Amino acid sequence: MKQVLVTGGAGYIGTHTCVELMAQGYSPVVVDNFCNSSPASLDRVRRLTNHELPSYEADIRDTAQIIEILKKHDCESVIHFAGLKAVGDSVAKPLEYYSANVMGSHSLLTAMMEAGTKRFVFSSSATVYGEPVFLPYTESHPLSPTSPYGQTKLAVEQMLNDLVASGSMTDVAILRYFNPIGAHASGQIGEDPHGVPNNLMPYVAQVAVGRRTELNVFGNDYDTPDGTGVRDYLHVVDLARAHVLALQRFEREPGAITVNLGTGQGTSVLELVKAFKEASGRDVPVNFAPRRSGDIAAFWADPSQAESLLGWQAEYDISDMCRDQWAWQSQNPNGFETA
Repeated sequence: MKQVLVTGGAGYIGTHTCVELMAQGYSPVVVDNFCNSSPASLDRVRRLTNHELPSYEADIRDTAQIIEILKKHDCESVIHFAGLKAVGDSVAKPLEYYSANVMGSHSLLTAMMEAGTKRFVFSSSATVYGEPVFLPYTESHPLSPTSPYGQTKLAVEQMLNDLVASGSMTDVAILRYFNPIGAHASGQIGEDPHGVPNNLMPYVAQVAVGRRTELNVFGNDYDTPDGTGVRDYLHVVDLARAHVLALQRFEREPGAITVNLGTGQGTSVLELVKAFKEASGRDVPVNFAPRRSGDIAAFWADPSQAESLLGWQAEYDISDMCRDQWAWQSQNPNGFETA
Protein backbone atom coordinates (compact mmCIF):
# COMPACT_ATOMS: atom_id res chain seq x y z
CA MET A 1 0.00 0.00 0.00
CA LYS A 2 1.08 3.61 -0.61
CA GLN A 3 2.28 5.12 2.69
CA VAL A 4 1.19 8.68 3.46
CA LEU A 5 2.26 10.69 6.51
CA VAL A 6 -0.72 12.69 7.79
CA THR A 7 0.32 15.43 10.20
CA GLY A 8 -2.46 16.52 12.53
CA GLY A 9 -4.18 13.30 11.51
CA ALA A 10 -6.14 13.00 14.76
CA GLY A 11 -7.86 16.30 14.12
CA TYR A 12 -11.17 17.09 12.48
CA ILE A 13 -10.11 17.16 8.82
CA GLY A 14 -7.28 14.69 9.39
CA THR A 15 -9.51 11.87 10.63
CA HIS A 16 -11.95 12.23 7.76
CA THR A 17 -9.07 12.27 5.29
CA CYS A 18 -7.61 9.10 6.79
CA VAL A 19 -10.96 7.37 6.19
CA GLU A 20 -11.01 8.51 2.55
CA LEU A 21 -7.36 7.56 2.03
CA MET A 22 -7.92 4.01 3.24
CA ALA A 23 -11.01 3.67 1.05
CA GLN A 24 -8.78 4.44 -1.96
CA GLY A 25 -5.98 2.02 -1.11
CA TYR A 26 -3.60 4.37 0.72
CA SER A 27 -2.01 3.58 4.07
CA PRO A 28 -1.95 6.67 6.32
CA VAL A 29 0.51 7.12 9.19
CA VAL A 30 -0.56 9.76 11.71
CA VAL A 31 1.58 12.27 13.59
CA ASP A 32 -0.22 14.51 16.10
CA ASN A 33 0.75 16.30 19.31
CA PHE A 34 -2.91 16.22 20.48
CA CYS A 35 -2.92 19.92 21.45
CA ASN A 36 -6.43 20.24 19.99
CA SER A 37 -7.40 16.63 19.29
CA SER A 38 -7.83 13.29 21.02
CA PRO A 39 -6.21 9.86 20.55
CA ALA A 40 -9.76 8.48 20.83
CA SER A 41 -10.50 9.90 17.38
CA LEU A 42 -7.96 7.50 15.86
CA ASP A 43 -9.58 4.54 17.62
CA ARG A 44 -12.88 5.59 16.04
CA VAL A 45 -11.23 5.68 12.59
CA ARG A 46 -9.78 2.20 13.15
CA ARG A 47 -13.19 0.80 14.09
CA LEU A 48 -14.94 2.63 11.28
CA THR A 49 -12.54 1.39 8.59
CA ASN A 50 -11.42 -1.92 10.12
CA HIS A 51 -7.88 -0.93 9.17
CA GLU A 52 -4.65 -0.52 11.08
CA LEU A 53 -3.62 3.10 11.57
CA PRO A 54 -0.07 3.64 12.87
CA SER A 55 0.12 6.81 14.96
CA TYR A 56 2.75 8.78 16.84
CA GLU A 57 2.39 11.44 19.51
CA ALA A 58 4.93 13.88 18.15
CA ASP A 59 5.38 17.53 17.26
CA ILE A 60 6.32 18.42 13.69
CA ARG A 61 8.91 20.82 15.12
CA ASP A 62 10.89 17.76 16.25
CA THR A 63 12.68 17.38 12.93
CA ALA A 64 14.71 14.32 13.93
CA GLN A 65 11.63 12.37 15.05
CA ILE A 66 9.75 13.22 11.84
CA ILE A 67 12.72 12.03 9.75
CA GLU A 68 12.71 8.76 11.70
CA ILE A 69 8.96 8.23 11.13
CA LEU A 70 9.14 9.05 7.42
CA LYS A 71 12.01 6.61 6.91
CA LYS A 72 10.50 3.88 9.08
CA HIS A 73 7.28 3.82 7.05
CA ASP A 74 8.90 4.68 3.70
CA CYS A 75 6.33 7.46 3.22
CA GLU A 76 6.16 8.66 -0.38
CA SER A 77 3.94 11.67 0.40
CA VAL A 78 2.82 13.98 3.21
CA ILE A 79 -0.57 15.58 3.83
CA HIS A 80 0.03 18.46 6.22
CA PHE A 81 -2.82 19.50 8.55
CA ALA A 82 -0.89 20.11 11.79
CA GLY A 83 -1.10 23.67 13.08
CA LEU A 84 -3.18 26.24 14.92
CA LYS A 85 -6.24 27.50 13.08
CA ALA A 86 -8.30 30.21 14.83
CA VAL A 87 -8.28 33.69 13.29
CA GLY A 88 -9.21 35.54 16.50
CA ASP A 89 -6.81 33.51 18.63
CA SER A 90 -3.98 34.29 16.22
CA VAL A 91 -4.50 38.02 16.75
CA ALA A 92 -4.02 37.52 20.50
CA LYS A 93 -1.17 34.98 20.23
CA PRO A 94 0.75 35.67 17.01
CA LEU A 95 4.05 34.12 18.10
CA GLU A 96 2.35 30.82 18.93
CA TYR A 97 0.88 30.76 15.43
CA TYR A 98 4.17 31.54 13.70
CA SER A 99 5.90 28.86 15.76
CA ALA A 100 3.35 26.12 15.13
CA ASN A 101 2.43 26.95 11.54
CA VAL A 102 5.55 28.44 9.93
CA MET A 103 8.38 26.96 11.99
CA GLY A 104 6.49 23.66 12.17
CA SER A 105 6.13 23.53 8.39
CA HIS A 106 9.80 24.45 7.93
CA SER A 107 10.79 21.57 10.22
CA LEU A 108 8.49 19.16 8.40
CA LEU A 109 9.80 20.15 4.97
CA THR A 110 13.39 19.84 6.22
CA ALA A 111 12.59 16.32 7.44
CA MET A 112 11.06 15.44 4.07
CA MET A 113 14.18 16.60 2.22
CA GLU A 114 16.33 14.43 4.49
CA ALA A 115 14.05 11.39 4.13
CA GLY A 116 13.62 11.75 0.37
CA THR A 117 9.84 12.30 0.54
CA LYS A 118 8.88 14.62 -2.30
CA ARG A 119 5.07 14.80 -2.55
CA PHE A 120 3.28 17.36 -0.39
CA VAL A 121 -0.37 18.35 0.07
CA PHE A 122 -0.78 21.52 2.13
CA SER A 123 -3.79 22.58 4.16
CA SER A 124 -3.97 26.28 3.32
CA SER A 125 -6.84 28.69 3.76
CA ALA A 126 -9.03 31.25 2.02
CA THR A 127 -7.77 33.71 4.65
CA VAL A 128 -4.69 34.26 2.45
CA TYR A 129 -6.86 36.46 0.19
CA GLY A 130 -7.83 39.06 2.80
CA GLU A 131 -10.46 41.70 2.09
CA PRO A 132 -12.20 40.91 -1.21
CA VAL A 133 -11.13 42.96 -4.20
CA PHE A 134 -13.64 40.92 -6.18
CA LEU A 135 -15.90 37.95 -5.51
CA PRO A 136 -15.93 35.06 -5.81
CA TYR A 137 -12.28 34.58 -4.93
CA THR A 138 -10.29 32.98 -7.73
CA GLU A 139 -6.76 31.68 -7.21
CA SER A 140 -5.46 34.82 -8.95
CA HIS A 141 -7.07 37.15 -6.38
CA PRO A 142 -4.49 39.40 -4.64
CA LEU A 143 -3.07 37.87 -1.45
CA SER A 144 -3.32 40.16 1.58
CA PRO A 145 -4.24 38.33 4.82
CA THR A 146 -5.87 40.34 7.60
CA SER A 147 -4.80 38.09 10.51
CA PRO A 148 -1.62 36.42 11.75
CA TYR A 149 -3.27 33.06 11.00
CA GLY A 150 -3.70 34.02 7.34
CA GLN A 151 -0.15 35.40 7.26
CA THR A 152 1.23 32.07 8.50
CA LYS A 153 -0.60 30.17 5.77
CA LEU A 154 0.70 32.56 3.13
CA ALA A 155 4.25 32.24 4.49
CA VAL A 156 4.11 28.45 4.10
CA GLU A 157 2.68 28.80 0.58
CA GLN A 158 5.64 31.02 -0.30
CA MET A 159 8.06 28.50 1.20
CA LEU A 160 6.53 25.79 -0.97
CA ASN A 161 6.62 27.92 -4.11
CA ASP A 162 10.31 28.66 -3.48
CA LEU A 163 11.05 24.94 -3.03
CA VAL A 164 9.32 24.20 -6.34
CA ALA A 165 11.23 27.02 -8.08
CA SER A 166 14.52 25.64 -6.75
CA GLY A 167 13.74 22.16 -8.02
CA SER A 168 13.92 20.73 -4.49
CA MET A 169 10.29 19.62 -4.66
CA THR A 170 8.08 19.10 -7.71
CA ASP A 171 4.78 17.61 -6.53
CA VAL A 172 2.99 20.18 -4.36
CA ALA A 173 -0.75 20.78 -3.97
CA ILE A 174 -1.76 23.92 -2.09
CA LEU A 175 -5.42 23.54 -1.13
CA ARG A 176 -7.08 26.76 -0.01
CA TYR A 177 -10.00 25.72 2.21
CA PHE A 178 -13.06 27.80 2.70
CA ASN A 179 -15.18 26.73 5.75
CA PRO A 180 -15.39 22.98 6.43
CA ILE A 181 -18.29 21.76 8.56
CA GLY A 182 -20.32 18.55 8.92
CA ALA A 183 -19.11 15.10 9.94
CA HIS A 184 -18.90 11.51 8.77
CA ALA A 185 -22.38 10.17 8.07
CA SER A 186 -21.89 7.42 10.66
CA GLY A 187 -21.71 10.01 13.44
CA GLN A 188 -18.56 8.31 14.72
CA ILE A 189 -16.08 11.10 13.92
CA GLY A 190 -16.54 14.85 13.83
CA GLU A 191 -15.19 18.15 15.09
CA ASP A 192 -14.41 18.07 18.82
CA PRO A 193 -12.41 21.18 19.76
CA HIS A 194 -10.81 21.45 23.19
CA GLY A 195 -12.42 24.16 25.31
CA VAL A 196 -14.66 26.82 23.78
CA PRO A 197 -15.02 26.29 20.02
CA ASN A 198 -13.45 28.98 17.83
CA ASN A 199 -15.44 27.92 14.77
CA LEU A 200 -19.14 28.52 14.22
CA MET A 201 -20.57 25.08 13.51
CA PRO A 202 -19.27 23.16 16.55
CA TYR A 203 -20.51 26.00 18.75
CA VAL A 204 -23.97 25.86 17.14
CA ALA A 205 -24.05 22.08 17.66
CA GLN A 206 -22.96 22.34 21.30
CA VAL A 207 -25.75 24.84 21.98
CA ALA A 208 -28.28 22.54 20.31
CA VAL A 209 -27.15 19.55 22.36
CA GLY A 210 -27.24 21.53 25.63
CA ARG A 211 -23.52 21.93 26.34
CA ARG A 212 -23.76 25.71 25.92
CA THR A 213 -26.62 28.11 26.58
CA GLU A 214 -26.49 30.38 23.53
CA LEU A 215 -24.55 31.21 20.39
CA ASN A 216 -22.53 34.41 20.25
CA VAL A 217 -22.78 35.86 16.75
CA PHE A 218 -19.88 38.26 16.25
CA GLY A 219 -21.28 41.16 14.27
CA ASN A 220 -24.78 41.74 12.88
CA ASP A 221 -23.98 45.04 11.17
CA TYR A 222 -22.01 43.79 8.16
CA ASP A 223 -23.02 44.83 4.65
CA THR A 224 -24.70 41.48 3.99
CA PRO A 225 -28.38 40.52 3.45
CA ASP A 226 -29.03 39.88 7.17
CA GLY A 227 -26.06 41.72 8.70
CA THR A 228 -24.17 38.59 9.68
CA GLY A 229 -21.01 37.22 8.11
CA VAL A 230 -21.29 35.19 4.91
CA ARG A 231 -19.02 32.19 4.30
CA ASP A 232 -18.62 29.35 1.84
CA TYR A 233 -19.29 26.24 3.93
CA LEU A 234 -18.32 22.83 2.57
CA HIS A 235 -18.75 19.31 3.89
CA VAL A 236 -15.64 17.90 5.55
CA VAL A 237 -16.01 14.66 3.56
CA ASP A 238 -15.96 16.64 0.30
CA LEU A 239 -12.84 18.37 1.59
CA ALA A 240 -11.20 15.07 2.55
CA ARG A 241 -11.84 13.64 -0.91
CA ALA A 242 -9.90 16.52 -2.48
CA HIS A 243 -6.73 15.45 -0.67
CA VAL A 244 -6.97 11.95 -2.10
CA LEU A 245 -7.54 13.40 -5.57
CA ALA A 246 -4.42 15.55 -5.13
CA LEU A 247 -2.32 12.44 -4.44
CA GLN A 248 -3.88 10.68 -7.41
CA ARG A 249 -3.05 13.66 -9.61
CA PHE A 250 0.64 13.42 -8.63
CA GLU A 251 0.64 9.82 -9.87
CA ARG A 252 -0.66 10.69 -13.32
CA GLU A 253 0.54 14.26 -13.77
CA PRO A 254 3.42 15.49 -11.55
CA GLY A 255 3.69 19.19 -10.79
CA ALA A 256 2.59 21.99 -8.49
CA ILE A 257 -0.99 23.28 -8.24
CA THR A 258 -2.98 25.73 -6.11
CA VAL A 259 -6.76 25.40 -5.88
CA ASN A 260 -9.72 26.73 -3.93
CA LEU A 261 -11.92 24.21 -2.15
CA GLY A 262 -15.44 25.52 -1.62
CA THR A 263 -18.97 25.14 -2.96
CA GLY A 264 -19.12 28.52 -4.67
CA GLN A 265 -22.16 29.46 -2.52
CA GLY A 266 -22.25 31.93 0.38
CA THR A 267 -24.32 31.25 3.52
CA SER A 268 -24.80 33.73 6.38
CA VAL A 269 -24.47 32.86 10.05
CA LEU A 270 -28.21 33.20 10.59
CA GLU A 271 -28.99 31.08 7.52
CA LEU A 272 -26.71 28.36 8.89
CA VAL A 273 -28.36 28.54 12.31
CA LYS A 274 -31.79 28.20 10.68
CA ALA A 275 -30.65 25.16 8.66
CA PHE A 276 -29.22 23.55 11.78
CA LYS A 277 -32.44 24.10 13.72
CA GLU A 278 -34.32 22.34 10.93
CA ALA A 279 -31.87 19.42 10.84
CA SER A 280 -31.77 18.93 14.61
CA GLY A 281 -35.23 19.96 15.72
CA ARG A 282 -33.52 21.93 18.50
CA ASP A 283 -33.50 25.62 19.33
CA VAL A 284 -30.28 27.63 19.11
CA PRO A 285 -30.62 30.90 21.05
CA VAL A 286 -28.53 33.71 19.56
CA ASN A 287 -26.75 36.60 21.26
CA PHE A 288 -25.26 39.30 19.06
CA ALA A 289 -21.75 40.40 20.06
CA PRO A 290 -19.25 42.91 18.61
CA ARG A 291 -17.24 41.99 15.51
CA ARG A 292 -14.01 40.05 16.01
CA SER A 293 -10.69 41.48 14.91
CA GLY A 294 -9.53 39.94 11.63
CA ASP A 295 -12.97 38.84 10.43
CA ILE A 296 -14.25 39.70 6.94
CA ALA A 297 -17.88 40.46 6.08
CA ALA A 298 -18.37 38.00 3.22
CA PHE A 299 -16.45 35.71 0.91
CA TRP A 300 -16.96 32.60 -1.16
CA ALA A 301 -14.99 30.55 -3.65
CA ASP A 302 -14.73 30.10 -7.34
CA PRO A 303 -13.95 26.35 -7.20
CA SER A 304 -13.70 25.82 -10.97
CA GLN A 305 -9.93 25.32 -10.92
CA ALA A 306 -10.31 22.41 -8.48
CA GLU A 307 -12.73 20.81 -10.91
CA SER A 308 -10.38 21.38 -13.83
CA LEU A 309 -7.15 20.18 -12.14
CA LEU A 310 -8.44 17.59 -9.66
CA GLY A 311 -11.80 16.55 -11.05
CA TRP A 312 -13.27 17.71 -7.73
CA GLN A 313 -16.68 19.18 -7.02
CA ALA A 314 -18.53 19.57 -3.73
CA GLU A 315 -21.35 17.02 -3.54
CA TYR A 316 -23.08 17.95 -0.27
CA ASP A 317 -25.28 20.98 0.48
CA ILE A 318 -25.94 22.91 3.69
CA SER A 319 -28.77 20.62 4.80
CA ASP A 320 -26.48 17.59 4.38
CA MET A 321 -23.77 19.31 6.41
CA CYS A 322 -26.17 20.16 9.24
CA ARG A 323 -27.71 16.65 9.21
CA ASP A 324 -24.31 14.97 9.56
CA GLN A 325 -23.08 17.48 12.14
CA TRP A 326 -26.15 16.72 14.26
CA ALA A 327 -25.65 12.96 13.86
CA TRP A 328 -22.15 13.39 15.30
CA GLN A 329 -23.08 15.81 18.09
CA SER A 330 -26.26 14.03 19.18
CA GLN A 331 -24.48 10.65 19.39
CA ASN A 332 -21.48 12.26 21.09
CA PRO A 333 -22.75 15.12 23.25
CA ASN A 334 -19.35 15.40 24.95
CA GLY A 335 -17.31 14.67 21.83
CA PHE A 336 -14.84 11.82 21.93
CA GLU A 337 -15.11 11.72 25.72
CA THR A 338 -18.70 10.45 25.41
CA ALA A 339 -18.89 6.98 26.96
